[in-house]
Amino acid sequence: MADRLIVSMIAVGAATVLVVAFSFATRTEGQAQNDLSRGRLPQRPARVDGHPNLSGIWQVANEANWDLEAHGPLPAPLTQVGVHPLALLPAAPFLAMGAVASVPGSIGVVEGGTIPYQDWARAQAKDNREHWLDRDPEVKCFLTGIPRSMYLPYPFEILQGGNKVEMVFQYSTSGRTINLDKVDPLPDDTYDGFAVGHWEGDTLVTTVTGFQPGNWLDRAGNFTSDALKVTERFTPLGDLNAMLAIWYEATIEDSKVFTRPWKISMPLHRRVEPHAQLIEFRCQEFTEELIYGNLRRQQLVKHWEGKTIAVDITRKVSTKEEDLYEKHYLPPQWKQK
Repeated sequence: MADRLIVSMIAVGAATVLVVAFSFATRTEGQAQNDLSRGRLPQRPARVDGHPNLSGIWQVANEANWDLEAHGPLPAPLTQVGVHPLALLPAAPFLAMGAVASVPGSIGVVEGGTIPYQDWARAQAKDNREHWLDRDPEVKCFLTGIPRSMYLPYPFEILQGGNKVEMVFQYSTSGRTINLDKVDPLPDDTYDGFAVGHWEGDTLVTTVTGFQPGNWLDRAGNFTSDALKVTERFTPLGDLNAMLAIWYEATIEDSKVFTRPWKISMPLHRRVEPHAQLIEFRCQEFTEELIYGNLRRQQLVKHWEGKTIAVDITRKVSTKEEDLYEKHYLPPQWKQK
């Protein structure tokens, strides 16, 4: 069933891409470059089937993927106490990276400033933060779900046409479909959920349900359950003929984790370079040694030495049943005893 579902989703996506490409490929790259050199944005159809044309490549310019809430700068995502409890240092995995591993501060994107956790869930989010490197799905190149996929620090493309809106994400070479027509829900829960949409004036509104548990909202450990429901709003900003930004809002409801619905909002910025395109980023291959390296007969990555520090690596596999590593990747007969 899963194979048939994947094939059908690919078919729908491919059909939509062809429709959009045929409909909107009206300007040459040279014409776009000429417009930009004169200080004008390339013109394009303002509307598709009477609705704002959201097609294009978009990307956030904020720190939401680090932490949705307002936060100050940190020396690393994981820290340890230095000479004073308030003097934090990068934890060992990040020490050699120096400023490159630091976390930039942010004014936050949460309406009201604070995520309304239930007491147990706030404690769990704090524990997640302290074990970020082991638990964040992004570290292992798992799909990051909705709404997080919308504010990862990578570009994504919107393809709009007919009764579908397709979104293709550079991260993990993944995508999602927003159904503007009546379709049956997916047969199982997924990372990205099941999205249905409609137009309210010039705003595209989606309702997304059917999430599997375990999605994180950022690198700070904020998380959701399988009771998650996300309502998104995509509102064009400025001239529809040369749209520069979309105002994105997501209302998050999860009765298992939060005390009430809450909202995040931010602009999605259009990439206007003449050569703007998505570059394949199949990050799965970059996590193979992290996830499967202990299965090798001979350990490959053992030692790194720089000018001021040397790092030795010892492989370690947890025997806990709840670990994502064993839950998602190892058959029962392979689990460490």
